[in-house]
Amino acid sequence: MKNVFYPGSFDPFTNGHLHVVKTASEIFENVIIGIGYNIQKKRRFSNTLMKEAIENTLKDENISNAEVIVYDGLSVDCAKKYDCSYLIRGIRHDMDYQFEENLAQINEELSGLDTIYIRSGALSFISSSTIMELIQNNKDVGKYLPKSIYKAIKNDK
Repeated sequence: MKNVFYPGSFDPFTNGHLHVVKTASEIFENVIIGIGYNIQKKRRFSNTLMKEAIENTLKDENISNAEVIVYDGLSVDCAKKYDCSYLIRGIRHDMDYQFEENLAQINEELSGLDTIYIRSGALSFISSSTIMELIQNNKDVGKYLPKSIYKAIKNDK
């Protein structure tokens, strides 16, 4: 059985993230989506809110081989705990690749786990930070987010 771990802050979870999950769920038996704590980022939406909204998105999309967890600590330690064979990371553009490749090398050194990159799809120009900037400027972000995520963050205001 091949489990894969897709870590991130997912603050919020975008259609790009969903594309990565859909692709991974078609390739691997189980996808663990890990909402992690990143000391370099201040959360805008609670882990609980995002976990529930991502779970609803998985139901809406009929993705039955993925689950959402919240974790602290290193992603590789959590991946090992869930018996994952690989880490999954989404790539939007070449700047992401440079950052992700450095992270992948550290993660492999620490754990022996290899990282597989999946392109984030047609909306690769959208980041969670961009979404937040649009929200703060009263712009509609519905086309960039799964419906359950959009609904959850609108209700969270």
